[in-house]
Amino acid sequence: MAFSCYHANPYFSYGVLMSSSTPRVADHPIDAQFLNRWSPRAFTGEEISEATVHTFLEAARWAPSASNTQPWRFIYARRGTAHWDRLFGLLNPSNQVWAKNASVLMVLVSKNTFIGANGQESPAPCHTFDSGAAWAYLAMQATLSGYHAHGMAGFDKARAVPELGIPAGYTVEAAIAIGKLADKSTLPENLAAREMPNSRNPVSSFAFEGQFKA
Repeated sequence: MAFSCYHANPYFSYGVLMSSSTPRVADHPIDAQFLNRWSPRAFTGEEISEATVHTFLEAARWAPSASNTQPWRFIYARRGTAHWDRLFGLLNPSNQVWAKNASVLMVLVSKNTFIGANGQESPAPCHTFDSGAAWAYLAMQATLSGYHAHGMAGFDKARAVPELGIPAGYTVEAAIAIGKLADKSTLPENLAAREMPNSRNPVSSFAFEGQFKA
């Protein structure tokens, strides 16, 4: 007998709000975890355990990648450790204003070559694409673990290379701040006004059957 998991599973959201942590509503049936994931800036500033960080990274480990090359590399620093200032100092001042209260900071790097079946090192055309998948897995696990992850382009990529010991053949992709959600009143007024889950364009604006449509 056929049945629909969307109606049987209370964690799915379709057309009506079925998640208590966000005002987002899906147009099509999806798991509520995709609505609950968003990128806040207000964090509590509490420390995080190594084991919890490894849980996030374990999720990233299982992201798909071309030929299973797994090009992603995460350099991280937990609040309260000797490494924190090094990663924090790479952020743009506008991001330091709020990321100072994160529990862990990360820099995502991708390996831009791989060893092919012939044993030769070749360019990896999908390394950025694959590393983006790893970031998404990590962000989802952070949310499921009671945290939130916020990706950043605003940091000094050039300075990250020598300061983090990144060798040639790797591309610096993004910085990431992860923490537990705090009240938006902890943010400067201009950021507090933006502290809410944002919406998304409808599927029809980016998905086209058979042929691209402008």
